[in-house]
Amino acid sequence: MSVARTDLPSVAEERARYETHENDPGDAGYRAFLDRLAVPLVERLSPGMEGLDVGSGPGPTLSVMLRERGFPTAVWDPFFAPDPAPLERTWDFVTCTETVEHFNDPSRGWDRLFALVRPGGWLAVMTEPFGEEPLAEWWYARDPTHVALYRAETLRRLATDRGWTLERPSRTVFLYRRPAEDGDPRDVTGRGPRNGEP
Repeated sequence: MSVARTDLPSVAEERARYETHENDPGDAGYRAFLDRLAVPLVERLSPGMEGLDVGSGPGPTLSVMLRERGFPTAVWDPFFAPDPAPLERTWDFVTCTETVEHFNDPSRGWDRLFALVRPGGWLAVMTEPFGEEPLAEWWYARDPTHVALYRAETLRRLATDRGWTLERPSRTVFLYRRPAEDGDPRDVTGRGPRNGEP
């Protein structure tokens, strides 16, 4: 479900809203929130993998946390880190926390995310799935910059329609894995299957 283009917030309104976010790498509570995605992702990564955090916001934190764990992570954000260079290559993993709901053009946004992941790599997304409580009562839908909301089934279809696998380690975390070029689900290091994968 997405907002009609005529009802989208202006760029100035979007930026003003994002500037109120208190994304501080020193905030233990915020780090714990991001660990919902970081911990299961790191469990699936191999040493030497490099990633990109898309929609890093005014205070990049997830990228800092992943670097601290040995995974170099660049950032890109249309407002706060708009250098297009990170979007011109592929990565071993791409993270996108609380960002897909801001996509003015969801189809284009998701296509761009999937295209950033190299064969065998991971796309790690955190978002609140729509439909688990009535829309009128749902706090997540009240944010005027949340212009695209997704049902869990839609998030699954994004994987199956592309031939990717999807793991859901928690209610809000979706880990998409791109198959290796030969169709083998090995990771980009060639290490082979993990955690009971075929």
